[in-house]
Amino acid sequence: MFRALFMQPGVLATTLAAAGILAITMGARQSMGLFVSPINTSTGLGIATVSLALAIAQFVWGAAQPIAGGLADRYGPRRVLIGGLFLAALGSALTPFMTSGLGLAFAIGLLTAMGSGASSFSVLMGAAAQRLPLEARGSASGVINAGGSFGQFVFAPIVQKLIQAFGWMNAMWALALMTLAALPLIGRLTKPADQAVKHAGTDHGVMHAIGSAMQDRSYLLLHAGFFTCGFHIAFLVTHLPGEIDLCGLPPSVASWSLAIIGLANIFGSLYAGSCVAKYRSKHVLAAMYGSRAVLIAAYLMAPRTEPTYYLFAAGLGFTWLATVPPTAALVGKLFGVRYLATLFGLTLLTHQIGGFFGAWLGGLAITTFGDFGWMWYADMALAALAALVNLPIREAPVGRAATA
Repeated sequence: MFRALFMQPGVLATTLAAAGILAITMGARQSMGLFVSPINTSTGLGIATVSLALAIAQFVWGAAQPIAGGLADRYGPRRVLIGGLFLAALGSALTPFMTSGLGLAFAIGLLTAMGSGASSFSVLMGAAAQRLPLEARGSASGVINAGGSFGQFVFAPIVQKLIQAFGWMNAMWALALMTLAALPLIGRLTKPADQAVKHAGTDHGVMHAIGSAMQDRSYLLLHAGFFTCGFHIAFLVTHLPGEIDLCGLPPSVASWSLAIIGLANIFGSLYAGSCVAKYRSKHVLAAMYGSRAVLIAAYLMAPRTEPTYYLFAAGLGFTWLATVPPTAALVGKLFGVRYLATLFGLTLLTHQIGGFFGAWLGGLAITTFGDFGWMWYADMALAALAALVNLPIREAPVGRAATA
């Protein structure tokens, strides 16, 4: 399934560069839940306040996607990616100096989230699609997405060890330096393609493309399903460490659970990328969302032990962010790749609106009820609903179409 990637070294290098950048930015971002308890202990702000800062970060990360995608579509991805990495590093570096909820919201919720959003899926997927032949895009999207999962697998245990050995402040500063390690990869990704992708039809501009997309029922249904995906992921990445702590298990179980999620999603992302070329993307998405509802139901009936969390993490991890390749593929099929960064960025904004509620309501749930019971039920119901809303999507090119 990856023949189109390995047959052309330039195509493979472009794909791996995008995957490497995403590994660093997503690895740093998805490890933020490990800081919730240490920040709360250090500042005394309360879990709800810290959760709100992370919830704001979920929303801002999503809001940055279409803006960064639009800038990349207009001016090219290089400057957007460089600015994003520096902004993300700055936010992480300033976080230890913040002693109020407003300060945390500024550093984590605004700066770090804007920076990581500008150097994440929408810009990276768009930049790669503009430089890859049609037959390689499905597999490439799976490899790029797997890069983000690999970053989570690597970063989670490292960050946890740094927090335990040197304290959360030093760990946050180390995270800022690790973010800047992605800078050398930008040149390889943004190198001009040997054969630029040609776009069919008349180009009426990005605003016309957005207007056309927002009138398309299938595009709106895709947004609805992705909202649930964001709710699910943000709730887990923010509050799974807290859930594990409630069960009296050590923090290492939380870090390794997050790492296992990332490891499993490497395989899930590669599999999703291959499925894009074989099956209708809406069916792939429906199966992924439906499996989450089943897994959560099984978790709620299982004993709260270390093996349970590791198995739960492996199961959820297989579909964790593997929804990205089929979602990006659907946007590309419906509207072509000319404004893929912008239109896919808008779906990511909806994803992160769901993420805001997942992170924030999780904090309110633990503060009000003392556990996350109602959040698990809500997550399970939304996953089942997401599986259903993807089925009516009309998976056929409309409006703009891309040519190989």
